[in-house]
Amino acid sequence: MYVGFVGLGVMGQPMALNLARAGTPLVVWNRTPDRCEPVRAAGAEVAASPSLVFDRAGTVILMLADETAVDTVLARGTPDFAARVAGHTVVHMGTTSAEYSAALRDDIRAAGGRYVEAPVSGSRVPAERGELVGMLAGDDDAVAAVRPLLAPMCRETFGCGAVPGALLMKFSVNLFLITLVTGLTEAFHFADRHGLDQRLLREVLDSGPMASAVSRMKGPKLLDRDFTVQAAAADVLKNNRLIAEAARKADLASPLLDICHTLYGETVELGHGGADMVAVLHALEARTDGTSPAP
Repeated sequence: MYVGFVGLGVMGQPMALNLARAGTPLVVWNRTPDRCEPVRAAGAEVAASPSLVFDRAGTVILMLADETAVDTVLARGTPDFAARVAGHTVVHMGTTSAEYSAALRDDIRAAGGRYVEAPVSGSRVPAERGELVGMLAGDDDAVAAVRPLLAPMCRETFGCGAVPGALLMKFSVNLFLITLVTGLTEAFHFADRHGLDQRLLREVLDSGPMASAVSRMKGPKLLDRDFTVQAAAADVLKNNRLIAEAARKADLASPLLDICHTLYGETVELGHGGADMVAVLHALEARTDGTSPAP
């Protein structure tokens, strides 16, 4: 039985490549066809449309940018939706609101399909290495069937109960990630503007108790002002917004997240939305220099 994969972006393409290289019978589709070619070369079939992916595959993984893209691929809200998802397992690996995911589960169930929520923690490099961390939510039998499929993409997976437990867990993880990277970036900015040797700062951080895989990945990028994308600032802003909305709906305080939300908004407004999340450095520098777009 084929597995479908729809959405071959910064994260989706290396994830699909790992599936194909592991020997998974794979059929893929992407809105921009050129993104399919490396996966085709690794042995996957390329479908001409999302509907043909569902025709070929019993389980279809979606790694799409937003809710609109998911609805479009599933033909949700049209007469084609039920026929497309009936008898299929839909695995939603992208990041959307928890409310959207729960409603999608209900619609897929009503149409005779199964639904698994499976967001991942990690950026482009862990995706390339097959070292993502997966969070799974859904009916036990559906989760059990999907979990082995994720092995070529994820070094570990965790059950998070019922939908939308996996997305809420990812929001918790990303809250820490966003504030962590923003704090690291501010530390490099502070050292730079005090005339300190930033290489020495990196060495001190790498040798101390706060060192982590994240700091060791992002520190060299800050040192070299390398904004090549691993996790795009615009995507971080979207994640930040979703987490902030979830916090507001639960009447939770999130002061650190809220200032990060503002800073990533400024980063995107300055034209760095397609750069890596450490491009938040530009927003910090603009504030220091008095050129920030902030009111």
